[in-house]
Amino acid sequence: MQIVLATRNQHKKQELVALLGGMDITIRTLDDFPDAPDVVEDGETCEANAMKKAVEIARYTGLPAVADDTGLEVDALGGRPGAFAARYAGEQASYEDNWRKLLQELRGIPAEDRGARFITVAAIAFPAGKTFSTKGVLEGVIAEEATGSRGFGYDPVFFLPEYHQTLAQLSPDVKNRISHRARAFTQARTLLEQMMAEQNSVGA
Repeated sequence: MQIVLATRNQHKKQELVALLGGMDITIRTLDDFPDAPDVVEDGETCEANAMKKAVEIARYTGLPAVADDTGLEVDALGGRPGAFAARYAGEQASYEDNWRKLLQELRGIPAEDRGARFITVAAIAFPAGKTFSTKGVLEGVIAEEATGSRGFGYDPVFFLPEYHQTLAQLSPDVKNRISHRARAFTQARTLLEQMMAEQNSVGA
């Protein structure tokens, strides 16, 4: 069985390959399909964006496609930036541009009011039209300054009180066990394994 990871983000690809590794599948990415369309993420929710990417890439490649979208909800900002986290500081914003804008908006807000959560939705789409989605959530606090050099996105400012570290300080092994993306893709992996088992039983 082959699947396509509907992303060109190299950081994300590395994480997803690690999370789906060990299965009896061949993992391909959009690097293998250089002419694949760039899917515009114009949905209002992470689920809408993830599903749109998965469906369009499944149609284009003729293979099952797996896509994800992650949002960041910050309590003090009424849930912003939400599904717009990746372009919070503008369409061409860098990771650092985004988290710097977030820290600026939260300047002066006390630690007890800086609660936040990452939400990742993983979508699986098949060329024939069948779709599934899963969700993973990670609770934390927005730090007052960036710390750590691992990870990407908002990881340097997303502090986990139980680990006394930001996501950017955690080892990849720990992050891939507890992160929002890990939680969503653990469920997605289970779905894929069930589908493979069903496929094998039908073919037996």
